[in-house]
Amino acid sequence: MLVALVAIVGTIGFASEAHAEHGDHNLPLTVQTDSATYGHDDTITVTGQVANVIPGNVPITVTVVSPMTSLVTIDQINVASDGSYETSMSTAGNLWKYDGTYTIKVNYGSLDNNVKVELTGGVEVVEKKHMDHGDDKNEMHHDDVECGSSEVNIGGNCTSYDISGGHITSATVNTDDNSVIINIHADDDGVLTISPSESTQRGIFMVLVDGEESDDAEINGNTVTVPFGAETEQIEIIGTFVVPEFGTIAAMILAVAIISIVAISAKSRLSIVPRY
Repeated sequence: MLVALVAIVGTIGFASEAHAEHGDHNLPLTVQTDSATYGHDDTITVTGQVANVIPGNVPITVTVVSPMTSLVTIDQINVASDGSYETSMSTAGNLWKYDGTYTIKVNYGSLDNNVKVELTGGVEVVEKKHMDHGDDKNEMHHDDVECGSSEVNIGGNCTSYDISGGHITSATVNTDDNSVIINIHADDDGVLTISPSESTQRGIFMVLVDGEESDDAEINGNTVTVPFGAETEQIEIIGTFVVPEFGTIAAMILAVAIISIVAISAKSRLSIVPRY
């Protein structure tokens, strides 16, 4: 009986220790990679666990963002019946050429998580600055930023994109409407996937294709996938929030306007008071 009691106690202790070691799997959504550092011709293996599987074969969306906060790739993978998932991606290719920290984001229903990895041995990210001799400040000249293929200069940020059926000719930032205007040359029907930098735009709530709202555009955070027809010339991505510095200026203008209105109203009332 003594031997049996010792065996039972040992089994309970081992089970408790095992549960403690794997306690992280009880998180709603986990994500990890097989390494923290990669070269530019490696394979990243991403694995994780979902605590509660959503009925209906809801996939996990995996998005990779570069050191310049531009979209590198986006994919959807299925979740196994036990809640586990796994996918792999190659770091070879033009969109992975820059050194630095890449963020791998996973979304599942209302849950999200991310893991960061470092890529080394490729192209170093260098910001080109120009000194304005009439000012003491270093000003970034957006036109001086050199972007690679499958990238477009949006407000000084090299933003990666994927397009079929045509190509992007240029892009500008419309600070008045908090939007990014992308000019394209579309030979055929196609699809554009792009993720504007949060430094120029925060969130997306509407997409216009040649001035008309697109009902087919798919929005996921700051990433948008836009189908377009042949001969389309312009896609405008409108954000949900104004960039802070422009919001401050707008608030100041509004405050000055209100003060002016109050002052004029007060003066008008005084001028009509009868004098005796």
